[in-house]
Amino acid sequence: MNIFIKKKTPEKEIEKFLRNVLGIKPRSMDIYKMAFIHSSASSKNAMGNSLNNERLEYLGDAVLNTVVADFLFKKFPFHPEGHLTEMRSKIVCRDQLNKLSHKMGLPQFVVIEPKCHPKSIHGNVFEALMGALYLDKGYEKTKKILINKLLLTFIDLDSVLKEEHNFKSKLLNWAQKKSCKIRFENSTSGIAKGKKMFTSRCYLNNEFIAEAEDFTIKKADQAAAEKAFLQLHKTKENGQKE
Repeated sequence: MNIFIKKKTPEKEIEKFLRNVLGIKPRSMDIYKMAFIHSSASSKNAMGNSLNNERLEYLGDAVLNTVVADFLFKKFPFHPEGHLTEMRSKIVCRDQLNKLSHKMGLPQFVVIEPKCHPKSIHGNVFEALMGALYLDKGYEKTKKILINKLLLTFIDLDSVLKEEHNFKSKLLNWAQKKSCKIRFENSTSGIAKGKKMFTSRCYLNNEFIAEAEDFTIKKADQAAAEKAFLQLHKTKENGQKE
């Protein structure tokens, strides 16, 4: 299904979504319309500044992490810091935010060049929307909407928190049980959006099995580990030698 569009959604449709899903009446629609504009479809204002959702995405990411951290801190008063951090990562991971965005119906509003297919576009749009909501309604209102109308409505938190997302740990544990050796090699691989990119290559007993790229070594390792783990699992299911 092609969910990428270039033309802008009528303002009344976005306003209807904000009213029905978020339960708000926006003070200004401009900030919300901006949240749906991908950088590939950005334009320039009179001052020469780019008009897209990247700045809102940055802000929304910070707000989202703060709200979820606060929610988990109060919900689990005796859990250690490491456990809380892991739980927060499961909730705000890109895959989870992409799913949440789809369940909310955000893809229909995205303004993007048809040939552009970024993997995390919808999770990024969700973050940008949270940034817009924060600017329009403030922290407390955003927190209330994010927890009650979005996370607790569209996500089965109990199931999400039970999921295992640390594929690097899973892979290393598997290798230890099999008396195998897993190692990761990291290197820089260029610049994207003005940020340095890193490549992680995963080896099993010195045999290359998977690689991945991200903006941090930690995330690149996790992505490579996930690919490796799934590849090894697929091999096992096919009855081949691991």
